[in-house]
Amino acid sequence: MSDDEREERELDLTSPEVVTKYKGAAEIVNKALQLVLSESKPKAKIVDLCEKGDAFIKEQTGNMYKNVKKKIERGVAFPTCISVNNTVCHVSPLASDEAVLEQGDIIKIDMGCHIDGFIAVVAHTHVLQEGPVTGRAAEVIAAANTAAEVALRLVRPGRKNQEVAEAIQKVAAAYDCRIVEGVLSHQMKQFVIDGNKVVLGVSSPEMRVDDAEFEENEVYSIDIVTSTGEGKPKLLDEKQTTIYKRAVDKNYNLKMKASRFIFSEISQKFPIMPFTARDLEEKRARLGLVECVNHDLLQPYPVLHEKPGDLVAHIKFTVLLMPNGSDRITSHPLQELKPTKTIDSDPEIKAWLSLPIKTKKKGGGKKKKGKKGDKAEDSMQTEPDDEAANGASQ
Repeated sequence: MSDDEREERELDLTSPEVVTKYKGAAEIVNKALQLVLSESKPKAKIVDLCEKGDAFIKEQTGNMYKNVKKKIERGVAFPTCISVNNTVCHVSPLASDEAVLEQGDIIKIDMGCHIDGFIAVVAHTHVLQEGPVTGRAAEVIAAANTAAEVALRLVRPGRKNQEVAEAIQKVAAAYDCRIVEGVLSHQMKQFVIDGNKVVLGVSSPEMRVDDAEFEENEVYSIDIVTSTGEGKPKLLDEKQTTIYKRAVDKNYNLKMKASRFIFSEISQKFPIMPFTARDLEEKRARLGLVECVNHDLLQPYPVLHEKPGDLVAHIKFTVLLMPNGSDRITSHPLQELKPTKTIDSDPEIKAWLSLPIKTKKKGGGKKKKGKKGDKAEDSMQTEPDDEAANGASQ
């Protein structure tokens, strides 16, 4: 076996070290989410919360792998975003932004961490209020949560991406909500946050994806966004975009000095992962980013909006397709939901939710103990079913 082949083989989940790095990144991003959520209160500035999330991830990853010979890249894999109410995604404001959270806001927190390029991402939805969430807010969050639980059980080796897309659409419809168009769940690999194998939540004439089959030892970011509106979000203002990713396969001789300066800074600081313009020199960034985007050197992550009055929920998790079943490594419990609509009367959705997450071990060894262990593991893994069915999670 050549060194290249050995290197390739060691970079998937067959390597315990790789699994450890994924789980280390997941532990940090889960704690970062908890930190941001705990400080998300009425009148809190959104930019301050985003900065706290990113700073926590940088600090925690910075404390790891300090004394190794070969430098290990680590840090933010996706900047902390907080998108409110009918805003769908990618809100990570500049330092000068004064926007604050208000009582009753439905907030979506989205973030990512990596260790040595092994990425863990998470998104969570929360309503800024005391007591159980009711009405359309409860239904849109329950729709995203139940769809995520179904996706967890269908993203399994041998199953197809289209099956997952159709299932999550059916779940959303049960709550009288829609899956938002254009949202992709991506396979992830080392230093690749948006791999080629994807699940497209809703196909449209403008956007289709190739059929794909999930395989063992793959890693996915499962991204579920639901809306009480039409699920066809719009870009209202390009100036709201602050998150970009360098397009490593593109080249262009930039004309403006500001553009060359900014692109050089990006190439040094953020050669691969998405970043926020907040981390660049702000005055030059404004000018330089435009030319970089116009010539496809940067891929923008636009801020999208549903119509005013619509509510949007977002649940994202990272899952490792291990030989013994699926391992969801990022998540956060929901506050109590009391939706009026449920999936109780839909046998197909209930059947999906009853599918096991872990694979039962086959024969060999101490059978009685093994069976008992499997049973305990299965019951633990299928616990969210009732929560998903009720749209509630404590």
